[in-house]
Amino acid sequence: MIRRLLRLVPPGTVPVGAGLALVGLASYVHLAVAGHTLTPGDYSSLSVLWSIVFTVGIGVFLPVEQEVARLVAARRTRDLPPGPVLARGATVAAAVLTLLVLAVTAATDTLAERLFDGNRAMVATLVGALVALALAHTTRGVLAGLGQFTWYGSQLGLDGGLRIGGVAALAAAGVDSPVAYALVLVAAPLLAVALTAPPVARAVGGGTPMPWPPLLRGLALLTVSSLLSQVVVNVGVINVRLLAPDDVATAGALLSALVLVRIPLFVFGSMQAALLPGLSTAAATDDEAAFGGLLRRALAVVTALGVGGGVLTVLLGPWLVHALFDAPAVLGRGDFAWLAVATLAYLWAMVLGQALLARDRHRAQAAAWTLGVAALAAATLAPLSVALRVELGYTVGSVVVTAVMLALLRRRRQSDPNPPVAVTLPATAPGGVR
Repeated sequence: MIRRLLRLVPPGTVPVGAGLALVGLASYVHLAVAGHTLTPGDYSSLSVLWSIVFTVGIGVFLPVEQEVARLVAARRTRDLPPGPVLARGATVAAAVLTLLVLAVTAATDTLAERLFDGNRAMVATLVGALVALALAHTTRGVLAGLGQFTWYGSQLGLDGGLRIGGVAALAAAGVDSPVAYALVLVAAPLLAVALTAPPVARAVGGGTPMPWPPLLRGLALLTVSSLLSQVVVNVGVINVRLLAPDDVATAGALLSALVLVRIPLFVFGSMQAALLPGLSTAAATDDEAAFGGLLRRALAVVTALGVGGGVLTVLLGPWLVHALFDAPAVLGRGDFAWLAVATLAYLWAMVLGQALLARDRHRAQAAAWTLGVAALAAATLAPLSVALRVELGYTVGSVVVTAVMLALLRRRRQSDPNPPVAVTLPATAPGGVR
């Protein structure tokens, strides 16, 4: 089954997959070193900042990367220069980044007091991390569209390697400041962008300015879906800090647990590069048998990943989070069971979301994630313990998204005079923890 899916893998998936693997490893090393070095309160602040960065940052800048990559790839097939797309994509990313920076700056005092124990430097670091993600995703879009997958994978790998080296240096120097460990999320991607800049620099300029509609068409809906999907998978840590500001142990332990249970999401990130083009091709040619067969096989693969990973984390999770991250013993096997079920449902939703995108149903995907976030919010208000409320929210939200997407996919497809065209894109890891 996996071999059949791998036959769909486009050139360059190996370096991209290797880069993703190193970024994933860096996440574990970063949090493990910080967990053993920082106090529970400081680790909780780092956990919240981590969750905000990868919820908001990936949610709003990954769609820019995908649209830039799609348009650059399309222009490349017609021997048109990529510069006009880069200019428009950079403008969009800069505009979104400006709005985020203004919002964070205006709420500096509130964010510092409610989320970071009054540490305003953590808010400044949050701004820096968002700037780094904006640059990284925009440049990766150009690299992907140009087919420069070795450079793309190298940027991911450099980001991961620099993170590992950075936290190792901090630990060796005896640094115990949460700001220092947070700054690694700023410095590593910025250096990775600089070291992989040559192909992007060569793409600057050339050609007539590109009209806005090709880039903006569908970008708003794609951004909504991307942002809400990151909310479902990441907001639990933030909610712990909002619902129980003094419960610093649970916030840090929950992020450590989520890092473990979401290992299958990194595997799906590599498989996604093959899945979307295959589904898009089948949808564009009205080959329902191929579409359904590929969708069923993809669901079978992620089910195996989710169940296998879930069983291991339920059995070993409480011990692993303490051994790897020095997390307090506040979560038991029952907590890991909820998180494992939620991650399995989230994996299903990610696969079904690709099926909706392949059918050019951006609005349907956005509607499903909107309903899922609404269900998450409702479940989080249940009169239960804080940990169980956020775990239940993650589970209910993911299950609702999956159910809605299944219902939407079962509807008879309306004829489309302009069927979607399959475009090969590398996939960054979904699920936010990177």
